[in-house]
Amino acid sequence: MELNKQIKKYRTMMNLSQEDLAERVYVTRQTISNWETGKSYPDIHSLLLLSSLFDVSLDILIKGDLEMMREKVNEKEVREFNFYANIFGVLLIGTVLSAAPLVYFLDMKGLIVVFVLFSVTFIFAFKVEGYKKRNDIQTYKEILAFTNGERLDEISKRQEEAKRPYQNILKVLISGGLGFVVTLILFKLLVMFF
Repeated sequence: MELNKQIKKYRTMMNLSQEDLAERVYVTRQTISNWETGKSYPDIHSLLLLSSLFDVSLDILIKGDLEMMREKVNEKEVREFNFYANIFGVLLIGTVLSAAPLVYFLDMKGLIVVFVLFSVTFIFAFKVEGYKKRNDIQTYKEILAFTNGERLDEISKRQEEAKRPYQNILKVLISGGLGFVVTLILFKLLVMFF
């Protein structure tokens, strides 16, 4: 973080002690010390007071920190997206593979369990879709770029946008077909062996 260096630089340029600066921005000397050592970060009110006192724009005062904050938010979004996508994938596979055995062995009770699994899977699907929508990612290429912490250039983005309607329809058809086939095969195997 650069703000700690900026505060110290401007404070020393104005020949202010930590105590003098603390008095002017209505905080304790310890708070100023924490800001200058990077242990804590000023709130927006304190940032505005510092900006005014040092006679520099807020942008100049926190210049290097903005990019770092954006990267941290992006890293957090990527981690959360991957977490929910992995849970969704496991639940989807588990639901498809367990549907036939549950219904075969437990009849209506198995159908209820399948419905519960499907509902939980559906919730995680909405979470994944929410992340995709917030970060404007739709196609597989965009998802891969996002999970690697990258963005597509403008030409690649336009090419991917042209594929979206086609890919969405194809995803639904393939997913539904595969799920149906796997469930049907498992059900037939269960009937044959039990």
